[in-house]
Amino acid sequence: MIKALGYMRTSSKTNVGEDKDSVPRQRAAIEGYATSAGYVIAESDFFYDPAVKGEDSIHSRPGFADMLARIERSGIRVVIVESAHRFARDLMVQEVGHGMLQKMGISLIAADSPNAFLDDSPTAVLIRQVLGAVAQFEKAALVAKLRAARMRKKQKTGKCSGRKSYAETRPELVAAAKAASGSYGAISRHLAALGFKTPSGKPYARAAVKSMLNQKGL
Repeated sequence: MIKALGYMRTSSKTNVGEDKDSVPRQRAAIEGYATSAGYVIAESDFFYDPAVKGEDSIHSRPGFADMLARIERSGIRVVIVESAHRFARDLMVQEVGHGMLQKMGISLIAADSPNAFLDDSPTAVLIRQVLGAVAQFEKAALVAKLRAARMRKKQKTGKCSGRKSYAETRPELVAAAKAASGSYGAISRHLAALGFKTPSGKPYARAAVKSMLNQKGL
């Protein structure tokens, strides 16, 4: 049996509560697929985001962040959801979330359609291409912006030296830190779950996270 995690989401507060059937239905679907496919999910390995809309970014979901922390601690690499829409109703959010999990080596499976996140339809392919183009443009624009800033500083002061900031060396790290929420410690754990760690393989210290959040220009 392979260990897996279960992720559930309800989009409206009216669907939250012990007398509602959304969560029991999702859990039953996840457990049913897990049993038939040879996965096992511990009681503590179900994660839930109540009253989170399907178009909300995965980066703003507390339950999802807790799941990423569990993944980091446990090494489990399979996440099962009831359906692709239950993971995220917005196709763009689906692709972003799925892409992030893929980069972390995590398989995302929809119980009602196990191949849903392997979709190669023209729409899905287009979105992946657009996301890739946007990411490439943003990276190029950031590099150009930082280069121009260094040139302005050099022209003004005659030098442009000293220790480089995280924004210069790891702009994607700073962007991820600013997109997260919570205490410095919580953000550090969130970054570690995404694979952002120090060169020695440890989570960033609270002081480093504070420095990231205070850096301007991103």
